Amino acid sequence: MEQETPGSADTAKQGRDATVGKSRELWWTEASIWTDRMVSALGNGVKGGKWFSLIDKVVRPATLETAWQRVARNKGAAGVDGQSVERFARQADRYLLELHTELKAGTYRPNPVKRVEIPKADGKTRPLGIPTVKDRIVQAALKMVVEPIFEVQFRNGSYGFRPGRGCKDALREVDRLLKEGYTHVVDADLKGYFDSIPHDRLMALVAGSISDGRVLSLIESFLHQDIMSETARWQPEAGTPQGAVLSPLLANLYLHPLDLLMEQSGYRMVRYADDFVILCGSEAEAAAALRQVTAWVSANGLTLHPDKTKISDSRQPGRGFDFLGYRFEAGQRFVRAKSLKAFKDKLRARTIRSRGDSLERIIADINPMLRGWFGYFKHARPRLFRRLDGLIRRRLRAILRKQEKRPSMGRSEADHRRWTNAFFADMGLFTLQTAHAEARHSR
Repeated sequence: MEQETPGSADTAKQGRDATVGKSRELWWTEASIWTDRMVSALGNGVKGGKWFSLIDKVVRPATLETAWQRVARNKGAAGVDGQSVERFARQADRYLLELHTELKAGTYRPNPVKRVEIPKADGKTRPLGIPTVKDRIVQAALKMVVEPIFEVQFRNGSYGFRPGRGCKDALREVDRLLKEGYTHVVDADLKGYFDSIPHDRLMALVAGSISDGRVLSLIESFLHQDIMSETARWQPEAGTPQGAVLSPLLANLYLHPLDLLMEQSGYRMVRYADDFVILCGSEAEAAAALRQVTAWVSANGLTLHPDKTKISDSRQPGRGFDFLGYRFEAGQRFVRAKSLKAFKDKLRARTIRSRGDSLERIIADINPMLRGWFGYFKHARPRLFRRLDGLIRRRLRAILRKQEKRPSMGRSEADHRRWTNAFFADMGLFTLQTAHAEARHSR
């Protein structure tokens, strides 16, 4: 970072007033690392466009301590060494000193990543990489140091895994563009994105902004970590494992040139990590955008899923598109079929008839899930909430019948009269339809 020299530091200080707004945008940076002078330099730019002398900030004991606190808050499973967050915490001071010593001496080497398969709603699985606690701490320290350098470059159309941004922001932008008439949509799906990012091209993008050789080597060492499953061990030739602390940032960085290309070409792309849609004013414009995306993806070592990438006229029934759990179709928002199935599966798992808990305890267990689900899907069609409320109450009635050792009677009118909707409301059950009515009233 060349602004460490006296002359360039003065330049950075002179530009502070001009970057007050930018400083507000960077409220999330770690103050012990990103001083006012460094934040100012983010806005003004650094000499040569690259940052030097960053490794000392990564290995600093205070940085490692902050990184450890973040890893501890996130909890997570143990890696290949079997060391849990709780076990690390018992001797955190000693382990952090060891990490500092190894990093400072340049002898630190990452452990293999433990791979597990996470079930998906469609019956398939998604690979998840679990680094060791020590490796998560080092990655968190690296992320705190380098993320602001890339974050100030990222475009407004990128929403995934970025400070102060999230799914709801991306959905609001999609909704706004649809209402403005951008109803022809390129719905693109990158096949196995996190496992297929070319390492050499990704590191070239990292090196475009960072010239600290030790930081670059450290990042590259995480890309080349061995992966261990129950039956095999291998070194990946591409990709960055989902579950690693650095992965979301690196994944965003690799798609940043695509964001730029779409923006410079006049297209309106909304992207959340590897999930993106391009909203256009006509079918011809959408077709041109898809050709451009296809060419970029092919040239950069990635693949579009042939069955999941399409152009939709979202105004037409049956021709909508799915994005971040919602389905946009014919001017309305629906809950995506897979998202709805996942919700029902989770509800059924918590309301099995043989569950021996009291009704009060069961309601206390499912209410947070219902509130969280509604908080995300409250913009779906209201009719769905009434149907789901009915499903929830039927399952609770079935539990009550079972507890009284009465045979199942389906949707019994007698049960409905005995355990009315008002009965469950008095028991404190969160009601989706009521929550929707209150949300509309408060607007």
